[in-house]
Amino acid sequence: MFEKDQAHILHADLDSFFASVEQRDNPALRGRPVIVGGGVVLAASYEAKAYGVYTPMSGRQARKVCPQAIVVEPRFSAYVEASKAVFEVFEHTTPMVEGLSIDEAFLDVGGLRRVSGTPTEIAVRLRDQVRKEVGLPITVGVARTKFLAKVASAVAKPDGLLVVPPEEEIAFLHPLPVERLWGVGPITAAKLHNAGVFSVGEVAALPSKWLASLLGPAAGHHLHALAHNRDPRPVHVGRRRRSIGSQRAFGRVPKTAQDLEAIVVGLVDRISRRLRGGHRVGRTVVLRLRFDDFSRATRSQTLTTATANTETILQTARELLSDVMPLIEERGITLVGVAIANLDDDCAVQLALPFDKHHRTELDLAIDDLRTRFGNKAVTRAVLLKSDDSWEFPLLPDPGPTDTDR
Repeated sequence: MFEKDQAHILHADLDSFFASVEQRDNPALRGRPVIVGGGVVLAASYEAKAYGVYTPMSGRQARKVCPQAIVVEPRFSAYVEASKAVFEVFEHTTPMVEGLSIDEAFLDVGGLRRVSGTPTEIAVRLRDQVRKEVGLPITVGVARTKFLAKVASAVAKPDGLLVVPPEEEIAFLHPLPVERLWGVGPITAAKLHNAGVFSVGEVAALPSKWLASLLGPAAGHHLHALAHNRDPRPVHVGRRRRSIGSQRAFGRVPKTAQDLEAIVVGLVDRISRRLRGGHRVGRTVVLRLRFDDFSRATRSQTLTTATANTETILQTARELLSDVMPLIEERGITLVGVAIANLDDDCAVQLALPFDKHHRTELDLAIDDLRTRFGNKAVTRAVLLKSDDSWEFPLLPDPGPTDTDR
């Protein structure tokens, strides 16, 4: 019989996913420090992390702290295939799977005791199956809430399993640093530290109103609830993305306006193709920036009608980039991201006069077909010919909304 208060939610998270795939496919890399990506670290093996390599460190800095590291170019098609194989294991474990990204998911195994065993037994078997069938290490956290299951998997890394029984939740949670709370990044952590708050237990002891005055009403009440492990969110199945985006990090290498425009062109090409591949359209174009001092800025514009048309999205992204160029010139830039939000299914969108749903769509679809058959480099834009923005980004599966809380 399923008890609602038992630890029944699994957070399964592949360990150093890109680097682990490279080590799986090349035995010479196993047990050695591996860095995926040359200009910017996209992933690092735990052997490289032990030397202080992290994501998204610049490739130059990574090689400085770990000169013996082996640098490999990313192979996104291999990562997508590995992700599909892992998600097949998830779906054979339980029908209640909520994908968070290409390498992690929540699984609700409540009610499976009679057919599959206890949540702990299921978690042990899942890790064993991923290792045997896909050849990758995976860490699993098991708890009563999604939040605590995610915290448990983070604490158990790498290649571990941690179960938090309901009666031990507070004892496990409260000694942890505030950075473990979902939504606490460097800025929020600094505010809490300056106020003398360093542990989750200290957050729990504070009045919710005091936190709201320090961090804002939404963030304050959110963190107060999590510090008491109050997280009523269920595992959602078949939940679709609220946005689709892509980003490019390039360290502190100076970029001209032309360089940045070429990067934006490549990102928009990639995103619009993913939109059409998933039969989605969106109304809001979002430009995200990270500056040399690690501060961030976001600019967005909402269109009158939803679209997946490359030129429409690109024109809007170019306008947003032009508006923010003075800020980039002043503060330097280390990352550019583009996303499309306010998504809907393309068949659900009311056509705008003069009923031009297929305006330029035939060209987009023809190019999509060529790239699918012959690779992303088969047809490209002239502005990208001299750009290093030439990685192969295949269409990714749509496992669910990307987890951006941490």
